Amino acid sequence: MNTPTDLSSYTRVLKLASTPSREEFWQVAKIAGGGIALVGLMGFLIFVFMSFVPGGP
Repeated sequence: MNTPTDLSSYTRVLKLASTPSREEFWQVAKIAGGGIALVGLMGFLIFVFMSFVPGGP
């Protein structure tokens, strides 16, 4: 690990990074929330399906 080179690349990335606008943040939050809800719904549907299968929980 070459520390001076690593630190300069980290500094370069931080200089390029910017704070997202409020609209951009809400768009990303809605997409992420929808993905979490979709995965939860899929898990619930699998649980319900497995409840009706003989030998399920």
